[in-house]
Amino acid sequence: MLLPSTTPTSATSVTASRRGFPGFNIEIRLMRTIRACYLLAFIILLAIPELAMAQQDYEARVYTSKQGQKLKYRLLIPKGYSPTGTETYPLVLFLHGAGERGDDNFKQLVHGTKEFAKDENRLKYPCFVIAPQCPDGKKWVEVDWTADSHKQPEESISLVLTREAIAAMQIEFRVDPKRLYVTGLSMGGFGTWDMITRTPDMFAAAVPVCGGADDTLADKVAKLPIWAFHGDKDTVVKPERSRRMIAAIEQAGGRPKYTEYPGVGHDSWSRAYADPEFMAWLFAQKRP
Repeated sequence: MLLPSTTPTSATSVTASRRGFPGFNIEIRLMRTIRACYLLAFIILLAIPELAMAQQDYEARVYTSKQGQKLKYRLLIPKGYSPTGTETYPLVLFLHGAGERGDDNFKQLVHGTKEFAKDENRLKYPCFVIAPQCPDGKKWVEVDWTADSHKQPEESISLVLTREAIAAMQIEFRVDPKRLYVTGLSMGGFGTWDMITRTPDMFAAAVPVCGGADDTLADKVAKLPIWAFHGDKDTVVKPERSRRMIAAIEQAGGRPKYTEYPGVGHDSWSRAYADPEFMAWLFAQKRP
């Protein structure tokens, strides 16, 4: 009589035998999805402490216009600032990207703003940072970000209110009028270009990151210190948008700085804002 084999079956042979079943591929896909979810959750958990710290440093505020229109924003105040002091401080306007729109007055702190809130930077570069939040469904500049070019439209209500909020801050706090700076990423990069071409005498310097502008207005900002950033693999906002504006400014007699990261896609802001030269250059600029 033949007895059943007691030789254990290898894991490889079991796996191979299951590949013929329809449920095998589904199980593999499910396992990959679960692993991806765990990885995403881990990344979010790593980001939460930094975001919470930024929220703590940036005071939540709301500006209300004479017409009753509201703009939610966050404000970083220089360490050691005293209402009774005499020293004036620079102000940085930070314009977030499309993914941070809303009304929670929180998401606009996700990218970039934490660099200004780092202890070493607050000691070395004490300043005010205002980070307004654009509402859902609105843009800093109402244009198509994927287009090859655009003509400057009417100024958005969000930027109008931002300008008014800055004016109100200059009354409330001791802001150095010769050291107002503006920077923004993606949608905020468009907003940065838009603001400086409308009021070039308002700012001492501008840093648009992966944005775009109406390059026919380049002559308006030819004398303004500008440092633009973009990734050469950006498929959301074409790098040609920055290249074209920089070339137009140079043709108008300007000397802008331009950094294009090889192999980088849309997220050029992480490297740009983390670059120590960024703040050193920015705060060295001052209007005459």
